[in-house]
Amino acid sequence: MSSTLLDDWGLASFTAEQRRDMLELLDDRYGKRSTLVTSQMLVDNWHELIGDPTLADAILDRLVHNT
Repeated sequence: MSSTLLDDWGLASFTAEQRRDMLELLDDRYGKRSTLVTSQMLVDNWHELIGDPTLADAILDRLVHNT
């Protein structure tokens, strides 16, 4: 089982394509593999960074659910 590290999360806002890619990546890994996130940005600002409220909810759910 391999882990993925998302280093310096939040240095730039997501594009529409990046939002979809991130959700797909996390969805594929959910419940199967570890995903580590490092960031200087407060978690409270991650919705704004991601940029789409619905996709932000889905992405963050996959990152923090079952922790």
